[in-house]
Amino acid sequence: MSNVLIVAIALVGAVIQGIFINAEHREQYVKADVLKGIASLAFVTIGLIGYLTVSTNSFGIKILVGLIFGLLGDVLLNLRFVIEKIGQKLFLGGIVAFLVGHILYLAALIPLTENLVVDVAIGVILAAALLIYIFVTLEPKIVFRIFGVFYLGAVIIMTVIAVHLAFVTGGTHDIVYAIGAVLFTVSDIVLIFNTFSGVTRFSLRITNLSLYYAGQLLIAASLFLIR
Repeated sequence: MSNVLIVAIALVGAVIQGIFINAEHREQYVKADVLKGIASLAFVTIGLIGYLTVSTNSFGIKILVGLIFGLLGDVLLNLRFVIEKIGQKLFLGGIVAFLVGHILYLAALIPLTENLVVDVAIGVILAAALLIYIFVTLEPKIVFRIFGVFYLGAVIIMTVIAVHLAFVTGGTHDIVYAIGAVLFTVSDIVLIFNTFSGVTRFSLRITNLSLYYAGQLLIAASLFLIR
């Protein structure tokens, strides 16, 4: 599979992601949800090609399925604007889909680390500090607080392990994956503050979506780089 094709898929997906952001901003929610699903299909396609051609192992299948849950989460999160009556349920459904994806990402990394206890401890401390700050400064509903504990915990622990692996191995695969994980985590933090601060800013929405998409693309692309 030509690297040119993979880059082309990523670029097309990025362009569609940009069109989606514009459609969402114009409150064209049905169009936006379709576009977001198509854009997410790009990183799933890259992950699928990477799994079939290079990473046909336990790590690869977990990452691929995690990417698929990311696509599902994308569609559900934006579907809340289309079906407003069950908007909160769809939002929570999207969070659950992303949580499952992150658990799969985490499960893929755990066998690779030799310092799991240390990584988890650092992740828990960082997640706890961030959650305390969020709960004190923002006012998310109780259901979001409950989901937030598990979601941010999984995201941050996964990212800590990924970054630690990148420093230890210095391998291109681990570095690319770690950068993707960091971008994903930062995008989630931006999303939380933009959603629950009481003042939603379009500039932060662009930041959130751009970092997220870049993160998913890098995680998918890491499957082409043998550890």
